[in-house]
Amino acid sequence: MSEERSLNFIEEIVEEDLASGKHGGRVLTRFPPEPNGYLHIGHAKAICLNFGLAKNYSGKTNLRFDDTNPTKEETEYVDSIKEDVKWLGFDWANELYASDYFDKLYEFAVALIQKGLAYVDDSSSEEIAAQKGTPTTAGTPNQYRERTVEENLQLFADMKAGKYADGERVLRAKIDLASPNMLLRDPLIYRIKHATHHRTGDAWCIYPMYDFAHGQSDAIEEITHSICTLEFVPHRDLYNLFIEKLELFPSKQYEFARLNITYTVMSKRKLLQLVEDKYVDGWDDPRMSTISGLRRRGYTPASIREFCERIGVAKRENMIDFSLLEFCIREDLNKTAWRRMAVLDPIKMIITNYPEGQIETLHGDNNPEVEGGEGGRDIPFSNELWIEREDFMEEPPKKFFRLGVGLSVRLKHAYIVKCEDFKKDADGNVTEIYCTYIPESKSGNDTSGINVKGTIHWVSVPHAKTAEVRLYDRLFKVEDPSNEEGDFKDYINPDSLQILPAAYVEPDLANAETGRGYQFIRKGYFTLDKLSTDEKLVFNRTVTLKDGWKAPQGK
Repeated sequence: MSEERSLNFIEEIVEEDLASGKHGGRVLTRFPPEPNGYLHIGHAKAICLNFGLAKNYSGKTNLRFDDTNPTKEETEYVDSIKEDVKWLGFDWANELYASDYFDKLYEFAVALIQKGLAYVDDSSSEEIAAQKGTPTTAGTPNQYRERTVEENLQLFADMKAGKYADGERVLRAKIDLASPNMLLRDPLIYRIKHATHHRTGDAWCIYPMYDFAHGQSDAIEEITHSICTLEFVPHRDLYNLFIEKLELFPSKQYEFARLNITYTVMSKRKLLQLVEDKYVDGWDDPRMSTISGLRRRGYTPASIREFCERIGVAKRENMIDFSLLEFCIREDLNKTAWRRMAVLDPIKMIITNYPEGQIETLHGDNNPEVEGGEGGRDIPFSNELWIEREDFMEEPPKKFFRLGVGLSVRLKHAYIVKCEDFKKDADGNVTEIYCTYIPESKSGNDTSGINVKGTIHWVSVPHAKTAEVRLYDRLFKVEDPSNEEGDFKDYINPDSLQILPAAYVEPDLANAETGRGYQFIRKGYFTLDKLSTDEKLVFNRTVTLKDGWKAPQGK
């Protein structure tokens, strides 16, 4: 491990195990998502932790899909998960599925029956819940708990053969109905589901519960460190018990605090609601906390890995401010994004003393933060330019260092111009401003001796490309929508998306690359959207240049 920072508690455990020779000095972790939705930023933390541990300790990580619920799982989700893990910069040693182990898990269940540790129960789900008691009162056994081993074996085989309807019978572990841990009060380990599985088809009509499949899958793969989030702490006793009773490889579970971020939701169930109820444009909507949504918005793998590194690995739940994630992407894009000029709210500038029809080719670096500028691009200049409407005022106040009659600014990469006049339409809106330029003030070769305090960006009118620009903001207007009264969807920010249908961008952006970050000078960081075509450029704002976000007033 690097000496640059102190170890987190899981790294301390791994180092102790390696020092003692436990597991033969191996480190094998796993990332076990259920393919019932797209991964979100919380999963990114688990991915970075599991794959990062393996990388730091010369180990390996399995990608194992927990596909034991056929009614909610789809191949689409499997494919999206694999894409997200690879995009984050990780690769797995083995691609595995809980369904790979259905035969073995069935054998484990039979072994528990033979040991007198499992029984078939005919009770309804309501009856089972009532029979489990409460945290302060013990559960009560029913008549099915005393079935013979032979009867249970036959009934379980009949369940597998499809002789019963969904919910008619279940297989329960026979543990302790008085346990203070409610999960040990004869938990369900198999249920009947006549549903087509995305991999095994109709081969099975009984499926193991998560608590039965998870630990045994770890043991089959000989996982050395099974890392879960804190909500699985009560499940640990059951995890250990099944491994002990079945005499399997002693995989061990460790828990860390899950990731919670302000102004978003971190639940696949709630994210699915947003998609199904059309509050967002699919799982990869740039306002979503999904990895695919963040990718479409322009977040980079490096920024997400840095975010996960900064928040660390803790044993106690806490809420991370969304602005930290934005800080990480700003830091990364400042070093990597190519600079371009785009005018989002245009007004026309005419330079009256620049020869009409003359075109001059200027140069701009791709990234001035990098030595050599990472190459550059040609920028056409003419006597008609688009500038931002906010860069002109009819009656500018003192210390307004942009344009108004009599005021001068520098045009980025070009010349100093002075505003002489402007024109309005019948409604009183300024439509054109008229300026003169100083030929000796060209950027990089300025001999004018004139200093101005303001610099503005621009795009040449005859060369400009029209683009739709989408300004994304936080999806919710309260810090913790899941913790508010009523429906979490009531707190959606109505201003989370603003579409500008007719922005103008410099012509080089016609060659913009999907996945590359661009800094629109003075306006923020943007990326090309997947819906962009040769006929219609579409850019998404990744993040503003500075953290200027403020929560809306009221709810």
